[in-house]
Amino acid sequence: MLKIGTKCPDFSLPDQNGKIHSNKDLEGKTIIYFYPKDSTSGCTKQAVSYSEHASEFASLGYKIIGISKDSVASHKKFEEKFDLKITLLSDTEKSAISLFDVWKEKKLYGKTNFGVVRTTYIIDENGVVVFANDKVKAAEDADFMLNLIQKA
Repeated sequence: MLKIGTKCPDFSLPDQNGKIHSNKDLEGKTIIYFYPKDSTSGCTKQAVSYSEHASEFASLGYKIIGISKDSVASHKKFEEKFDLKITLLSDTEKSAISLFDVWKEKKLYGKTNFGVVRTTYIIDENGVVVFANDKVKAAEDADFMLNLIQKA
């Protein structure tokens, strides 16, 4: 996980429509969250919740970007199936996933493997990490982040 005060790493990734986004294009404040897989239970709850609160985040000056290693086509299906209102970036090569240090060893049902650790970052208008959380509860993440920035 990146430390607070770290400059946002350089990345360039396609969204669910194939449009390329990079950290250099970020204007204003951004919440970037990394998640394991489209259309799984926790990831769906997290994306739907962010989508439901998208206008509230926007009114506070925040954009929402979700990143996983799923393909552009997978993201498009995910967006359409759940009517998502957020940007989903495809990182099939795990470039941003590695740069943001969210590819970790995980244990599940006694088996050890590597995967994306659900992690949420707030990037300020200067491109600096001002908040980082790798103990994310998927269904509560959007509400948690909204409350956090409203109190700031």
